[in-house]
Amino acid sequence: MSRTTFDLLVVGDANPDVIVSGAPRHPEFGQREQLVPAAGLVLGGSGAITAYGAARLGLRTAFVGRVGDDPAGAFVLDALRSGGVDVSACVVDPDVPTAMTVVLVDGDDRAILTASGCLDRLGAGDVPRGLLERAAHVHVSSYFLQPRLAAGLAGLFGLARAAGASTSLDTNDDPAGRWAGLAEVLPVTDVLLPNEAEALAIATAVAGPVAGAVGGAAGGAVESAAEGAAGGAELDWAVRELASLGTLPVVKRGALGALAFADGEPAEVPATPATVVDAVGAGDSFNAGLLAALLRGLPLKQAMTVAVTCGTLSTRAAGGTAAQPTWEEATT
Repeated sequence: MSRTTFDLLVVGDANPDVIVSGAPRHPEFGQREQLVPAAGLVLGGSGAITAYGAARLGLRTAFVGRVGDDPAGAFVLDALRSGGVDVSACVVDPDVPTAMTVVLVDGDDRAILTASGCLDRLGAGDVPRGLLERAAHVHVSSYFLQPRLAAGLAGLFGLARAAGASTSLDTNDDPAGRWAGLAEVLPVTDVLLPNEAEALAIATAVAGPVAGAVGGAAGGAVESAAEGAAGGAELDWAVRELASLGTLPVVKRGALGALAFADGEPAEVPATPATVVDAVGAGDSFNAGLLAALLRGLPLKQAMTVAVTCGTLSTRAAGGTAAQPTWEEATT
């Protein structure tokens, strides 16, 4: 009998998202009321959206996160359960409220405002050892929003790998702009899932600006590296640098598709043009697609194609989970 009960265990953030579509770039203060085309209350958090998408793709999925003992926490757990995600190991914190996020959407761009609540209380010790040992793969999201989890992540991934599981990490953005603490984590991370700006920022933080010189010029400060999408030469350097640390970097490039670096060679997959309704959670749906494909044994480039398709299809409706595809939709 297989040791695994779950194909995927996601450890990370979960919160309600209030998505405001057509938001003005500069909301007026002074108690001015402005009308917007639409707004909705949906499941949010990179980890929660990835878990929901993976379950929709047919993976036996469990999620470990921390929510408050409040209506927002109940909303999150109910939403995950309704999507087929096991939340029996989630921690309900009686002392601190559930994290909340407001997403202001303007076309394919967005501003994100998060009250972290109990988010930063999640730690590696909240993951039951027995659950860790029954998962084929362990994915962690939002590294920089969860400092206790980040501090114990190298050990958690070490335990997972010792039990026979593979590992992946989507750091998401670092609000502090430091991108620190990953040197010990990346060597025990099988798959790293940044976007272009995150890949460049992480590589610059780990290698340093001198080692990160591109075209004879220094790679620049970490804060500058994270400001926008990387150029071709910079991104090529970043994925090679990350791969040298023992991880497989698979970089999300939005409308440009995805780029990976494995076995000494780059691998690229284009994206299909699409009309974007809402890009919230597209990267998390990409994560779910890539992991579902790799766990089914697909080769890397084919898995990347599935991932790009999942990310693209998820933009058909507002919110991170409303338009996430099934496996059949993603592969036909």
